[in-house]
Amino acid sequence: MEPYRILLAEDHLLFREFLKKSLGEISGIEVVGEVGDGLQLLNIIKELKPQMAILDIEMPILSGLEAARTIKKAYPEIKILLLTMYKDKDHFIMALKAKVDGYLLKENLFKDLITAIEMIRNGNLYISDILSRKMVGYILHKTWSKPLDLENLSEKEAERGESVVVKNLSQREIEVLTYFAQGKSLQEISEILDISWSTVRNHIAKIKKKLAIKKNIDLIKYALKQGYASIFP
Repeated sequence: MEPYRILLAEDHLLFREFLKKSLGEISGIEVVGEVGDGLQLLNIIKELKPQMAILDIEMPILSGLEAARTIKKAYPEIKILLLTMYKDKDHFIMALKAKVDGYLLKENLFKDLITAIEMIRNGNLYISDILSRKMVGYILHKTWSKPLDLENLSEKEAERGESVVVKNLSQREIEVLTYFAQGKSLQEISEILDISWSTVRNHIAKIKKKLAIKKNIDLIKYALKQGYASIFP
């Protein structure tokens, strides 16, 4: 099997070397290149053709966020994992708007790097636990300002992340959707909510039908978009 190709962009040399060494010890992964700023990244990404780019959110010349936006427009198939120390909602929202595939806090790097890569590689969105918990708390307990009209929701409204609520979803369906958007498996959700695996599967099927969504990745993206501009109370 071909190795999974990863490109690193991190301006701190020692941290970059440590990250490269850590990735090199993971079976099936190849670090195809490393750079120290966002502009260098854009200059070599076409040549190296990585399957994933791991970026620091702040780099000289061109930031990780700016580089991520550019990469996703030119090469949407390339997965992007953003490394950051920021836990505030503004950086988190900007990252989601840049359409990154993962948002990993540097304080969680040692224990969660492999998990983040595998989740993203399998088509899921990865968010560090502390932000996921805040997001879940908001979705489950916040009263949103207006019902969602799927047919009339414009792309601009979705990009702005206006606070909306899914029409006709039960409380249980919202719980299932929330954990599913975190990347949890059906078995994990069943254990968290103390319901059977088949019941979770049925909830997901009903949610997809209500929202007219077919693909799991689209369901995850939608669950995040529906309220991410005000995820934090």
